[in-house]
Amino acid sequence: MTQPMWDVGTDIGGTFTDIVAIRSGSTETRTAKVPSRPKDPVRAMLEAIAAVGLEQSEIRRFVHGTTRVTNAIVENRLPRVALIATAGFEDVLEIGRYRRRDLYRLDIAPKAPPLVPPELCFGLHERVDHEGRMLTPLDPAELERLAAWLKTADVGSVAVSLLHAYANPAHERQVRERIAALVPHLCLSHEVNPEAREYERASSTAFNAATMPIAVEYLSELEERLPLGPGLQVFHSAGGMVPVPAAKARPLVMAMSGPAAGVSASARIARDLGLPRIITFDMGGTTTDVCLIVDGIAEMSDARMMGDRPLRQPMLAVHSIGAGGGSIVKMGPGGLSVGPESAGAEPGPACYGLGGAKATITDANALLGYLDPEARLGERIALDLDRARAVIEPIAWELGLGLTATALGILRVANATMARALRRVTVERGIDGRDCTLLAFGGGGPMHAAGIAEIYGIAQIIVPTASSAFSALGCLTADVSFLQQRTVRLPLAGFDAAAFAAHLEGLTQNAMEPLVSHDVPATSIGREHTALMRYAAQSDALPVPFTLPFDPAALEADFHARHHELFGYSTKEDCVMESLRVQARQPSSMRIARPSAGGTPRAEGTRLCSFDSALDVETTILDRDKLAGAVAGPSIIQDAWSTIIVPPGWSARPDDFGNLFLSKVAA
Repeated sequence: MTQPMWDVGTDIGGTFTDIVAIRSGSTETRTAKVPSRPKDPVRAMLEAIAAVGLEQSEIRRFVHGTTRVTNAIVENRLPRVALIATAGFEDVLEIGRYRRRDLYRLDIAPKAPPLVPPELCFGLHERVDHEGRMLTPLDPAELERLAAWLKTADVGSVAVSLLHAYANPAHERQVRERIAALVPHLCLSHEVNPEAREYERASSTAFNAATMPIAVEYLSELEERLPLGPGLQVFHSAGGMVPVPAAKARPLVMAMSGPAAGVSASARIARDLGLPRIITFDMGGTTTDVCLIVDGIAEMSDARMMGDRPLRQPMLAVHSIGAGGGSIVKMGPGGLSVGPESAGAEPGPACYGLGGAKATITDANALLGYLDPEARLGERIALDLDRARAVIEPIAWELGLGLTATALGILRVANATMARALRRVTVERGIDGRDCTLLAFGGGGPMHAAGIAEIYGIAQIIVPTASSAFSALGCLTADVSFLQQRTVRLPLAGFDAAAFAAHLEGLTQNAMEPLVSHDVPATSIGREHTALMRYAAQSDALPVPFTLPFDPAALEADFHARHHELFGYSTKEDCVMESLRVQARQPSSMRIARPSAGGTPRAEGTRLCSFDSALDVETTILDRDKLAGAVAGPSIIQDAWSTIIVPPGWSARPDDFGNLFLSKVAA
């Protein structure tokens, strides 16, 4: 029998499924890219395994990031779910917040419809206060009334979100004991999101319940077709990996897991190269994802909107926009626009020759000469430049421009759209993005990085090794980790050390349990602690890391400094620890050598390309695997899976680890 010796990471994108395989105890690395199959993602993963020449019996660990949960939420393809709330709060999801989707658009609904319709919301007569004190005990007759209603509700998932259950979950636990046998999927808010703010907690719990049938079916099929036991792991949105059972119970951790894997690998590069500030730029076929990394640590966020509804859980602060290689180009009243609609994997851009009939960013890149017309993308897709011309010609005619000028215009609009995303993760966090290094990866990132850097004023770009499959690589290099966070509301004045210790112990146990229960030695698990701090009169809190033994005075000083850094001032008001976060982590021991891109070697030579500064320029074509020294633009550096554009006025040089550094040439 073949000894399993390979660690495999995959990232299922909207257009391609990427795979990286590393042989244990050696530097042998294989990468590949296969078309995604939105209707059968497990099949795409098995095809990716075959594409790197492996049998399932050779794999000892398989980690993957996926957008399956994210897509189900964004596309509103969620099954029916019931909500059990405290009586009088059944309409919490329908009322929501006062914010409108768009302040000035009166032609659209002010907010999304509630995830749970009113007829599937049940009010339970019970009550605890914000400190967990029992006000109205839960009568057993109420539980029987609930059970009788639930038998007629025709739902497979139930979300339980009782008022202030984060402070005292006793009633939610009683509900579970009574109805667990009545429904296949049950979620309790004190387990999903044990924090204050009823609307966000109820929304997150309802999301988790609604996605459970999708996640359980998908992950169960994956376990059946790829039976690796504990070796089968899922990447999560906070930047680590967890065993499949933990992901089944908390499927929301898979939301944004694909982009998080690329950010995790980027943080590792930032630490290895000693770069103080990095902006990740991950451009795929459907979306572009950006994130800020400071001193080797990626920014975290406590919440985000998804499908126009709040999802609250700690996750990497990845900002996504609907602009990728497959984003559709349209003419509107204001001129050209790009995305958010995408051609996806099926049918894909017109130049793929698979039936795409609308112009995309990839079609513009192909017409400008950036893509090798003789290559087969992913070893399967041949470029059809005639189809690219056919879909861009109507836009050129409407604009009164030539094909080349129109294609350059499409890229300008796309780059401007993506540059705005960079501002969201820098300026809004008190960071001057011009002082950052741009780390470009994904299928389209290295093609557009220089254009983005020109707009934003960034002087240095890094294109990492295996850039096209970088998120898949991140799945392998990340730590095994799990994170827990809850509301504690502890004022620093007269600090209650006993309450703090009790909260910390409970969170630590909950964070470590998914790892320990799947054979991760407790002695190898480290813990990272963060307090979410605010002034007493504020509503929102800032994350401030701390170490043990705990020092309230040091935490207060760090909070004042962080507040001043972000907002330009700090005060002498009383400080409150609103929430406490614990992340259990087993550090990764994997070391990555320079991987070969594999596939068919790329031809070297020249071809005509057009840039903003020059049209129809003879451009040098270079094989990335053979690059030994610095090169000047205009040039195109390519391997079997990716294309790196070095425009006029830029230069590129490799380092010993396979990374490429692009720099603006001094005038």
